[in-house]
Amino acid sequence: MTSLISNELSIGKHKLIWGARTYVMGIINVTPDSFSGDGLLTLQAQNISETNFVERALMQARHFVDLGVDILDIGGESTRPGAQPATLEQELARVIPSIRAITQELDVLVSVDTYKAQVAEAALQCGAQIVNDIWGLHADSELAGVAAKNHAPVILMHNRSSWVHAEIREKLGGRYVGIPYDDLIMDICNELMESVEIAHQAGIPDEQIILDPGVGFGKTVEQNLELVDRLPEIRALGYPILCGTSRKSFIGYTLNLPPDQRLEGSLAAAAVSIVRGADIIRVHDVEQTVRVARMTDAIIRR
Repeated sequence: MTSLISNELSIGKHKLIWGARTYVMGIINVTPDSFSGDGLLTLQAQNISETNFVERALMQARHFVDLGVDILDIGGESTRPGAQPATLEQELARVIPSIRAITQELDVLVSVDTYKAQVAEAALQCGAQIVNDIWGLHADSELAGVAAKNHAPVILMHNRSSWVHAEIREKLGGRYVGIPYDDLIMDICNELMESVEIAHQAGIPDEQIILDPGVGFGKTVEQNLELVDRLPEIRALGYPILCGTSRKSFIGYTLNLPPDQRLEGSLAAAAVSIVRGADIIRVHDVEQTVRVARMTDAIIRR
């Protein structure tokens, strides 16, 4: 496996040692419209009080920690094709009370899933430790500076999502079609390194950078399958890799299954991602995926 620029990441009293084992990131969607159907505001969204949804987020966080999750990723805006963007005020109202409650009670790493500098700043001030940006520091020019000022590690994702190339089917949900790449992996690597350069210019050191090749974001079904298979070429850039395949549409379209029936496909993709070099896997089904990660590690990390 490719040696990394840094072998470990220390965050407060937590330490991630790359290559020692696979770390599992559990998804907590404080949204009404998550593609996977697990958004905590989905049911009767207009009637859920702040106390109610924060308690639901805290309950899910407790459960995930009990199951062995390493990181909780908390987001307040759906990223599925066709989703309505959240306003700054909406995202803050969803994310900040949830992060505050979780970090006050639980000793677990928390990342905030946002591309907005103001949300990241508020989240880091109330206990989050990592910034997970689906646009790789390209969407908000202030975000890199916020992360650097707070000494927060960043997860930089590759993303070519575009409405022009989105297709939505009732059963299977959204996917991307006809996304143009000259060379899939080379293009992804080059664009990820553009994000790394933005981070460097803001003062974020290499040891605080994690790359996410963006499975499902601006890639066709076939491109996503190829990307997972060729993860070693992304890891060769020298940074730890986060891979998020859980319940994604490329699984649904491959197996002809809606999001709530993609467990087996998600577990298969998680296992292959680990074998191909993923250091962190971002998942909805924590209990089953923790077991898959531990078993896969037992085989490949002897």
